Amino acid sequence: MRGYRADHAFDGERVRPDGVLVLVEGDRIVGVGPASAPAPAGVRVHSLPGSTLLPGLVDTHVHLCADAGPRALDTIPDRSADDLDAGIEAALAGHLAAGVTAVRDLGDHSFAVLDRHRDRSTGPTVVGAGPPLTSPGGHCWSMGGAARGEEALRAAVRERVDRGAGVVKIMVSGGLLTPGTDPLACQFEPAELRAVVDEAHRHGLPVTGHAHPLVAVERCIAAGVDGIEHGSCLTAGGVRTPPELVARLAVDGTPVCPTLGRLPGMDPPPHVRARMAAVGIDYDRHLGTVGGLHEAGVALLAGTDAGVGPSKPHGVLPHAVVELVGCGLPVATALAAATGRAALACGLGGRTGRLAVGLQADLLLVDGDATVDVGALLRPRTVVSRGREVAVLG
Repeated sequence: MRGYRADHAFDGERVRPDGVLVLVEGDRIVGVGPASAPAPAGVRVHSLPGSTLLPGLVDTHVHLCADAGPRALDTIPDRSADDLDAGIEAALAGHLAAGVTAVRDLGDHSFAVLDRHRDRSTGPTVVGAGPPLTSPGGHCWSMGGAARGEEALRAAVRERVDRGAGVVKIMVSGGLLTPGTDPLACQFEPAELRAVVDEAHRHGLPVTGHAHPLVAVERCIAAGVDGIEHGSCLTAGGVRTPPELVARLAVDGTPVCPTLGRLPGMDPPPHVRARMAAVGIDYDRHLGTVGGLHEAGVALLAGTDAGVGPSKPHGVLPHAVVELVGCGLPVATALAAATGRAALACGLGGRTGRLAVGLQADLLLVDGDATVDVGALLRPRTVVSRGREVAVLG
């Protein structure tokens, strides 16, 4: 047994004003008390004065197969299985070094993540979707998830169930990173989307929908999806968030992952910036939309789209939490979006995301008071994954 003591603490749901002492045995948390509590006799306690202890972070939207290069998604089909596996391992190491101890992979290529990297005994916990469902020739079609028609889509859902997926991802609209697709247009009819949701729910799996345009967000809500990725609410005339739509999201409790998080000063590649300008996507304007969603009571998740480009390397999640606070979220709400709430959205609520007895010992110790200055997440000092201390960034 060993202990971790910190003057400041966030337990995945709330700030603990008296700090915390967490006891770990094997890969489990076996004790949680105030920082002033004495440790059991003979137990070594790791302590960093002025630090904050919180659960390991959870990134709800990553692309482990992507290498964060200028054309990260375009090059995936050309990589060998060995190269892809090495890249996935490097991606997971990047997340872990930044304090991310669980990820939800929403962009698998030919089931590489689900088949070979899901049931891991070390490193970040991985929840995988398999190749995202998309239309033939649609956004990310080269990952292997293209299907058309209700029966074919139901069969695709069942294949993901059989291969151990923890979530179904569907590209309800086009996207920025696949040439020839329209980010302002839907890729599936309402009946097709309802069929996917029905089949997934029949097998106990949630569905999250990639949705940039307002019409795609509306279709997601109507179909009963369990989460929305991006949620940009684009129209040909600009961003529009009808009050009734936002109220529906808030009442239903459907979480939106706005995929924030980017390296400061690092712009997307020129071809991506051109596509963004063509369809009216502006990052700063998107931050304003996120702030409006929060003000209306919509549940937000911290997920980054990690891997899709140089501004979004694996391990960028702390920057997303900082940006959520910049959008107006209280620090505790933003921290929950990357810990307890994120774990629940990924189906990991009984496993990680909180400082609680019996859960997996996934911990992050950062320099400073992260309950006041969320930028402390950018200063990790100790990361514990499944009870094992690992190297950190910096």
